[in-house]
Amino acid sequence: MPPTPATRTDDELIAATDVGTLLLYGLTRDAFHTALFGDGAVAAAVTLDRLGVLPRSVAFLADTVRAGGVQYVAELPEPLPSADASEVLRGWLRTASDVAAGPDAEARAARWLDTVAELIGARRDSRTPHQ
Repeated sequence: MPPTPATRTDDELIAATDVGTLLLYGLTRDAFHTALFGDGAVAAAVTLDRLGVLPRSVAFLADTVRAGGVQYVAELPEPLPSADASEVLRGWLRTASDVAAGPDAEARAARWLDTVAELIGARRDSRTPHQ
């Protein structure tokens, strides 16, 4: 059984994770797929959640990537409701758009955005008192 990885705070994860680089390599290279959908998705979710982004906004962008592609979404004037969150996401997607030219990479980018949306939702649910 592999050893349990050390726990990290959200701040440590964000500091240690370059989401743009993980997108750059993770969309086209299978060796980076786990890192992209693991630490990369969690770091993106934490970052966007801290900027007040709702899960449905990111899920909508996943659908938009499926319809128009990563490049199209990266060029939207305001892909998310706030300017700060839009700038962060746009930076990640601009990096990814250089390699996400084929249908497999586009589909993987959309799945990654869906994963980020689910993680934002899970974070929000964990903060909400349940009755």
